[in-house]
Amino acid sequence: MGIKNFEIVVLIVVCMFFSCQKPVTLDLELVNNLDKIAIQDVPKGAPGIATGVVMNGEIVYEKYEGYANLEDSTLIDEQSRFNIASNGKQFTALAILLLIEEGKLSLDDDFRKFVPELYTDITTTIKIKHLLNHSSGIRDVYDLWSLQGLTWWEHTFSNKDALNLLAKQKDLNFEPGTKHSYSNSNYILLSEIVGKVSGMSFIAYTNSMFQSLNMPNTSFVDNYKTISGEIARPYFNFDTWFGYEWIWNINGDGNIFSTLKDQLEWERIVQNQKNDAVSSALIEKSQALVENSTIDTYGYGLEFGEHKSIPYAFHGGATGAWKAISARFSEQSIAVITLTNSGKTDPMMQTLQTVDALLGLDKEDSTFPITPAEVGEYVSVQDVLGIYRTELGYVMRFVERDGALYMQRSGRNDIKLLREADNVFHQWNDAPFKQEFTKNEEGKMQITAYYPTVAPFSLTRIESDLSNFDFDVLNGAYQNLETEVSFTISYINDRNFILKMGDRELNGILVTPYELLVNDYQLTFELKDTKGLSEIMLTSGRIQNVKFERQVD
Repeated sequence: MGIKNFEIVVLIVVCMFFSCQKPVTLDLELVNNLDKIAIQDVPKGAPGIATGVVMNGEIVYEKYEGYANLEDSTLIDEQSRFNIASNGKQFTALAILLLIEEGKLSLDDDFRKFVPELYTDITTTIKIKHLLNHSSGIRDVYDLWSLQGLTWWEHTFSNKDALNLLAKQKDLNFEPGTKHSYSNSNYILLSEIVGKVSGMSFIAYTNSMFQSLNMPNTSFVDNYKTISGEIARPYFNFDTWFGYEWIWNINGDGNIFSTLKDQLEWERIVQNQKNDAVSSALIEKSQALVENSTIDTYGYGLEFGEHKSIPYAFHGGATGAWKAISARFSEQSIAVITLTNSGKTDPMMQTLQTVDALLGLDKEDSTFPITPAEVGEYVSVQDVLGIYRTELGYVMRFVERDGALYMQRSGRNDIKLLREADNVFHQWNDAPFKQEFTKNEEGKMQITAYYPTVAPFSLTRIESDLSNFDFDVLNGAYQNLETEVSFTISYINDRNFILKMGDRELNGILVTPYELLVNDYQLTFELKDTKGLSEIMLTSGRIQNVKFERQVD
């Protein structure tokens, strides 16, 4: 090949290279559409959002709207720092991966190698990877505090407070590695491990990590009094906007402040798999499931699912009015970040609407059915009365009142349902929330609930014979030593009971000869003889089988 021909070939290769690197630009119509999506829930004079898009490794869209501070009229901009809450779990996981890459720990290490004072009576190995993908069985400290009657955000708890509470726990929710059950305790423990292994505080180690990632305005917080920068203050709205003071110090599971710019920079790193301080292999690993685990929905601080049949990785964070969503569609090389300080916005919905616009997906399409496929056999109000439950324990009760059907759910007002077809009802003030009544293969009545933003889920009616049950056998006082919580149970009438826990008085209903439902609490027991009960097991949300022993007079 002659020199001239060689120069032509080089020129062609160079041109091809730069054409491939041509920046992505969005057309004006698409940008206008994205703007409409971004500001749809930001009225005039209100708090708002910061949202952005990364495509093919480049930031292609940013939008800032609303107020960061209503008192001094500061607007949300590039410098505004939001609490991204549980979205920070991916960075706690990244810190663990960095230490693994340095050879300072292993995924298969028992976490008690670094925190030996916890769960000393449990012989089963609780591995670091079990903490990462929430398969450890360790109870969630927030639900434990709730059981104690404490509203967590009214207190200034620290990681030490969380560890002290966990140190009192003798049992787990389940055997480690066998199930996935989200628990913030896992990531609080991971932050403790980072501190022990690195020889630095978790805050210092991750601050150094963020600096190396070119994320200078991102940091976890262990002292709310030291939060710096221009904070997008959180606001709720119940007829009028009002803010509140943030006094929380626990970190690792969340409590991380960041700007949209910093979060978009992280998305660039993930897409390009390029950073001087973090290897491409480690970045790739951080976006996958935890190896040698049966958990296929959660990895290194990331959830995995589908949107309109397209696989994606995502995570949401919410703490009060602060909410944050990151969604990564790796095959399409698209990532969307939405941060908000408004209690009236739905960042997940807006983020997925943005994805639909970017990918040209029909907004009428849905990842899942939002209405019943067909009308079934007629059911009367009397046919469907009773208590229904999902496999995971979520409960709905249907009662008749003045000839109308009402739905009861724990922690919510009773809702009147209107019939729209033979076996389909909908909520009177929210027609898209539909309830379809059918019978399952076993002939039991079931309800399937439909809503545009949630996959359909079914509940089966609980049917049991209580004609020979001695209702007074449950009466008495019970105590759990792990939480120092006590309650008393008193039979009222029919299937109804009153449970008194501290200054709380809760209504309960016996649904089977071995189960009492009290608001969000599921109380299970076993009657071994005629002398009554020796213990009751309590399950609620992210705490399972908490043992309450009967107190003898």
